[in-house]
Amino acid sequence: MEGIMINKYQSTVTEVGAEAEIFFSENMMVIFNDTAPADLRTIGVIHKEAHLLEDVEAGDVLEVAGEAYEILFVGSKVNDTLKELGHCTIMFNGEISADLPGTMTVEKKPLPNVTVDSEIRIVKK
Repeated sequence: MEGIMINKYQSTVTEVGAEAEIFFSENMMVIFNDTAPADLRTIGVIHKEAHLLEDVEAGDVLEVAGEAYEILFVGSKVNDTLKELGHCTIMFNGEISADLPGTMTVEKKPLPNVTVDSEIRIVKK
């Protein structure tokens, strides 16, 4: 069974908010599904509504636009907000903690080049 990956979450980007770049410059990405209200769409990466099949845990892998990032920390609210709104804040900072409960941290690498039709996946190795 080694090498098999289990998809926990998978979706496709439908729009990148006009102000999302502000967050990218801070090594952050805010994601929402397409039920997000208009005022949140401007700051976020919007994706198709998807189901969280299993809770996200540290050690899982976030894949965005073909780039893979090890998940280092999952805030206490991340799984709830992913289920409800397809939402979480992703910090690409290599930290193993975060101040806000809706934040997930991943290894520190350059942010992916996210465009419409980019895939977002969370997989268990």
